[in-house]
Amino acid sequence: MNKKIDQQSADNIRALAVAMVEKANSGHPGGPMGGADFMHILYSEFFNFDPTDMTWPFRDRFFMDAGHLSTLMYAQYYLLGNYEKDDVANFRQWGSITPGHPEVDVKRGIENTSGPLGQGHTMGVGAAIAAKFLQARFGDWMNHKIYGFISDGGIQEEVSQGAGRIAGHLGLNNFIMFFDSNDIQLSTSTDEVTTEDTAMKYEAWGWKVVTIDGHNHDEIRKALKDANSETEKPTLIIGKTIMGKGAVAADGSPYEGYCELHGQPIGHTGADYEKTMLNLGANLENPFDIFDEVNDFYKNLIAEKTKQAANKKAKINTWRTSNKALSDKLDFFLSGKLPVLDFSTVEHKAGLATRVASSNVLGYLADHVENMIVSSADLSNSDKTDGFLKKSSALKKGDFSGGFLQAGVAELTMACIANGIALHGGVIPVVATFFVFSDYMKPAIRLSGIQELPVKYVWTHDAFRVGEDGPTHQPVEQEAQIRLLEKLKNHSGKPSFMALRPADSAETAVAWKMALENQNTPTGLILSRQGIKDVPAKINSRYKDALGAEKGGYLVKEVENPDVVLIANGSEVSTLVAAAEILEAQNGLKVNIASIISEGVFRLQSKDYQNSIIPKDKPLFGLTAGLPINLEGLVGEGGKVFGLDHFGYSAPAGVLDDKFGFTGVKVSKEVLAYLNESVLTN
Repeated sequence: MNKKIDQQSADNIRALAVAMVEKANSGHPGGPMGGADFMHILYSEFFNFDPTDMTWPFRDRFFMDAGHLSTLMYAQYYLLGNYEKDDVANFRQWGSITPGHPEVDVKRGIENTSGPLGQGHTMGVGAAIAAKFLQARFGDWMNHKIYGFISDGGIQEEVSQGAGRIAGHLGLNNFIMFFDSNDIQLSTSTDEVTTEDTAMKYEAWGWKVVTIDGHNHDEIRKALKDANSETEKPTLIIGKTIMGKGAVAADGSPYEGYCELHGQPIGHTGADYEKTMLNLGANLENPFDIFDEVNDFYKNLIAEKTKQAANKKAKINTWRTSNKALSDKLDFFLSGKLPVLDFSTVEHKAGLATRVASSNVLGYLADHVENMIVSSADLSNSDKTDGFLKKSSALKKGDFSGGFLQAGVAELTMACIANGIALHGGVIPVVATFFVFSDYMKPAIRLSGIQELPVKYVWTHDAFRVGEDGPTHQPVEQEAQIRLLEKLKNHSGKPSFMALRPADSAETAVAWKMALENQNTPTGLILSRQGIKDVPAKINSRYKDALGAEKGGYLVKEVENPDVVLIANGSEVSTLVAAAEILEAQNGLKVNIASIISEGVFRLQSKDYQNSIIPKDKPLFGLTAGLPINLEGLVGEGGKVFGLDHFGYSAPAGVLDDKFGFTGVKVSKEVLAYLNESVLTN
């Protein structure tokens, strides 16, 4: 322990944060200046990792919630050798690896993309759950910690309630969170928006809470030491800090704790940039230099951390030698690979709702995929994830041997936790709720897409056929929203989401196959509440036919030189089958039917394949229980889509089908009207 070097290190972090924001003329300097003391003590004395192997699976992990404090992380990791001088000097610039808000970059220490407040620490809770899940299967040697860093804004975001409740309920003693409590947020002081007692709130959720002076290194040490020794509860360290700690005015007087220091360069405030940098010990001619003594300290620290990691790895290797089978299983989990699965063996009764078919698949997966956590927002008996639960058990405080997380009514929290589970690695996350409540999950779904995480979303009760529950529970516009993400590319240049709405039980099994094999983006399965008449097999195996869904779309009914091609997904496919029977028997028409489970995947196929399924020289008619835009891109300008342009109503599903025109008879009439109109137009 060296008080002088500790202070210099914290001040170096402050100076770097100030310089980054000043040069970029954009950013948030005040918060990093306040959090610098905690970061330095955490990383220099408590954080376990291997500087030569940042992706080491058994490292401690740091989840930033307050993404606007990115310079705090970049400065700290620069001291640790993860960034070069030019990287921090090019903060927020095109092509730099130091974006305005941190984006996943594990090799440099960035565990999660953060920015939308509340989600970062909730992902940390997910990582802590994943760590506990693995520890229960492979031993207490797997005792790495998950650290979170949250600000006043993150504490206020509603998702913090779900994260706090679940972490406390599960007794996640491996989760330690620092609350940078500086009483200042972007536009006001916190006393203008809240009077809650944060400590009491977290204690009520079952957390260990300690309040400290966030600039007192001894108090930080003790809090972290006690948190690491805690065996029953997650820990919240409330660090009372000062916004803009170390800032001074032009006359050299302190200029700290002001709201204006939060979100703009120091030079744009009542503080003076040059005087502040000098006060922190920086060289104005080389503001991005690491101080000489700090540089020497961190070089020695990196060597010591590397040595500590090597010792830990040696102990793990001893365990591996004595536990070969378990060791191989652990490596298999961490590889992201799947066991051999045969979805054709999953048995389904005729005419099932696709949520029930999904339940059958989940029961199969419970027996064959050991590293899966399935979660439901208090709907397991309705979204049918209980197919998994019946063969597993719920995660509980002190017992993570099961694989089911009862999240309670907290869709956003659950989805954020799933992102954290995926980020940790080694565990496959599945989360479920009603499709209409995907609206509550959108912020986390978006971060799933940005971070390219293979989270599996299960959404049931997929259309107005929810029936008596009425418009609040009947999704109409949700599919259009989700399918937009199939058109939005991630930074790898691929569709950021895969949305699958299967037509029957066989397609549901194939959809699960596609979801599990998709390890680069999130996947959503959109499933029906009501029973669906199975699509007839073209030859003798409906499952083999349904494997065509792996190309995003295929023909479930095919004739030569059709008069019209009917297009749908989900339960509307069986409605088109009924309509086609009428059109053929009563009108002498030749009809093809295309089931397009995912337009995003379909568009990735060759143009020849797409044209073989949906030919441009034929009349094209689409049927969707959602907004017509769901299929308009497939039918083109000359085609027609019959869908909904209004919210639903409360009535039995069959009544709504009739009233809204979704019966074989009424759809056949719509097709005829379209064909007659096309003839007149041409």
